[in-house]
Amino acid sequence: MIIVTTNEIPGFRILAIQGEVMGLTVRSRDFGSSWAAGFKSIGGGEITQFTSLLYESRQEVMGRMVAEAQQRGSNAIIAMRFDTSEIAGQWTEVCAYGTAVVVQALGPDEEGATPQSIDLWHRDQQMRQPQQPFAAPNDFTPRGPGL
Repeated sequence: MIIVTTNEIPGFRILAIQGEVMGLTVRSRDFGSSWAAGFKSIGGGEITQFTSLLYESRQEVMGRMVAEAQQRGSNAIIAMRFDTSEIAGQWTEVCAYGTAVVVQALGPDEEGATPQSIDLWHRDQQMRQPQQPFAAPNDFTPRGPGL
């Protein structure tokens, strides 16, 4: 799954737009981490408990957004964004959203192709090649010394 914050993907053409996709989670802070964070804020510095909480939340919502895009048959998400907000001073909402699309890599002779898109284009072409079935020899005559 290709995920970008831009409206286009260099080296790829957008074939279809599958619509907006999103992942959402609401997390509560436990009393212990809230108390530790309040104490830490007096002295300044990073509040690692909240950093971990937000990092995990972002990973979770990205996974949900990608799953929704895959269910729609997409292989990329463009214009991806994060949004966070606080609910009632106790919960944190984290949302990832973007536009699910189907993209195709540009070939080596097409204007705008990039090394990455050309590599993917070649892999796609190899997958489209019909596989040659195994051909067993027609002659099953035993060969070798003394036969």
